Amino acid sequence: MNKFKVSLILAAIVVVLVGVEVVIDYFHDLPVHKSRLSRSAKGPDIGGPFTLVDHTGRTVTSEDFRGRYRLVYFGYTFCPDVCPTALHTMMTAYAQLSPEAQAKVVPLFITVDPERDTVEQMRSYVAAFHPALMGLSGTVEQTTAAAKGYKAYFAKVKQEDDKPYLVDHSSIIYLMDQEGRYHAHFGHGTLTDTLRDALAGLP
Repeated sequence: MNKFKVSLILAAIVVVLVGVEVVIDYFHDLPVHKSRLSRSAKGPDIGGPFTLVDHTGRTVTSEDFRGRYRLVYFGYTFCPDVCPTALHTMMTAYAQLSPEAQAKVVPLFITVDPERDTVEQMRSYVAAFHPALMGLSGTVEQTTAAAKGYKAYFAKVKQEDDKPYLVDHSSIIYLMDQEGRYHAHFGHGTLTDTLRDALAGLP
């Protein structure tokens, strides 16, 4: 191979390397696409203040639970399967805690269907799970604001033949700390033992 061909090959290699470096620099300078879930310095931006009505008719705010961990689940009393399953898991795990551990936690069930989930409806529903479970309802604006703060999804689903509507919704058990900040979450299908152990280990 003569010197001319060698020079051409070396020149081609240099061009390729320069091109690669330019491409790398270009993508390095592109803005990073952030997740839809915004984060604060201390974790995911989930939660926030709310004002609702409990299953006894008393107005409560998020400040009423300051100093205790909160187990929060969004659903509705006419839910045929997902909500009863999640709430059974949540309250069975809670029931298996020691009295000392239970005193640290307040379990909350917040409706995404306030039009049907009245105070009376919530009272009879939560009683089927555990005396400590607090059912929270309110106006459409109040419950929607609470769900939005927790990034909880929900949407009405019309049924055929004039059957009562359903509500499609996310199924997540949120664990918030004593200040109302996000601590952890548990997806649908979480085992009772997993949730119980997580609660039992809270400081």
